[in-house]
Amino acid sequence: MSHVGKKIVKKVAEHTPEPVKEKVMDKAKEKFADDMRDHVQDGVQSKVNEASEKLEKTKEENAENVHSKAEDAKEKVQDVLLSVREKLGNAKEAGEEFQEKMSDSDQKKTKVKGVGSLKGVSDIKSSLDIKSSTEIKSSENIKSSKDIKRITS
Repeated sequence: MSHVGKKIVKKVAEHTPEPVKEKVMDKAKEKFADDMRDHVQDGVQSKVNEASEKLEKTKEENAENVHSKAEDAKEKVQDVLLSVREKLGNAKEAGEEFQEKMSDSDQKKTKVKGVGSLKGVSDIKSSLDIKSSTEIKSSENIKSSKDIKRITS
C-alpha cells in the first residue's frame, strides 16, 4: 500500500468508533486496494490503447511508403528495360548492316583471294623444277615480228 493509502486509512481509523474500527480499517484497505487496482488497470489499458493506435498509424504509413517505393521501383525498372530494348534494337540493326556490307564486299571484291585460293607449300617449285641454262631459248629461237601470221583474205 502506498504512503497516501496509509494516510487515508489512518484518517478513517481516527474518525471511527472503537468497536468497529478493525472492520472499517480492513474495509478501507480493501476499498483503497480495489480503487488503486482499478486506477492502475485503467492507466495501463489507456497506455496499451494509445500504443496500439500509434502502432496502427505507423503500420499504415509504412504500407503507404512501401507501396509508393514499389511503384517508383517499378517505373525505374520499366525505364531501364525500355532503354535496353532500344539499345538491343540498335545493335541488331548495326549487326544487320555490318553483315550486309560484308556480303556486298565479298561479292564486289573478286580480286581478293580467300584462304582457299591461296597456294600451299606443296605448290612451290623445287630446284629440280627450275630450267637449266641449256634449256633457255637463244635469240635465234625467239620469234620476230616477221613470223607473226597475218590475216589474208
